[in-house]
Amino acid sequence: MLCKDKIAIVTGAGRGIGRAIALLLAEEGAKVVVNYSRSAEAAEQTASQINDAGGEAVAIQADVAIAAEIENLFTKTIERFGRVDILVNNAGITRDKLILRMAEEDWDSVINTNLKGAFLTCRTAAKLMVKQKIGIIVNVGSVMGRVGGAGQVNYSASKAGMIGLTKSLAKELGGRNIRVNAVAPGFIETDMTETLKEDYRESIRKQIPMARFGTSEDIASVVAFLCSSGAAYIQGEVISIDGGLFM
Repeated sequence: MLCKDKIAIVTGAGRGIGRAIALLLAEEGAKVVVNYSRSAEAAEQTASQINDAGGEAVAIQADVAIAAEIENLFTKTIERFGRVDILVNNAGITRDKLILRMAEEDWDSVINTNLKGAFLTCRTAAKLMVKQKIGIIVNVGSVMGRVGGAGQVNYSASKAGMIGLTKSLAKELGGRNIRVNAVAPGFIETDMTETLKEDYRESIRKQIPMARFGTSEDIASVVAFLCSSGAAYIQGEVISIDGGLFM
């Protein structure tokens, strides 16, 4: 097992990519904290699926953009499991609009959840991991953080910021035996992409060398690898998982 007996927090793990990551980490032996902000039912389903399969998981609510709630998330995790070995920052939202129509609230909400949330969770995790003298952080970014997306200045900026956050933290924490890396998914079959118009989906699909959208499991498998000993000398990397779309 890649993550046997490790304790993992996965933010935004109630559905989509976050759920797939939580399930695979559990399958690989980790005990998982399924974080959610609003959808308690979905998070409990993820945790139940893990527990029913013989793993161990608990759902804990916390809005990643609120420092006090993040502190509570980690406190409850420590109370339950004693430590935190892995943090996967997956929680994220979109509020897509052209900049001429984008309200300040659309900008703030995306930056607060996607980027500030990653900062708060990383800061809290780093304090614990420095004391433990070991730890793993994986940030779930996006290819849009590398190439930008029309109608997504807020989302693209948040994910570009996450890349900078990842690389800076990798330099700060590498000497403390803490690995920090990121993945950059392309077009993945999730609730977010289901809302795209079919003609647009088809136009994107034609540009992907692998001729398909990715799956949440495609992302989860790379995250699980980055959390394993097989990735022991990988630091500060951003791995694109996009079927070759932006190579």
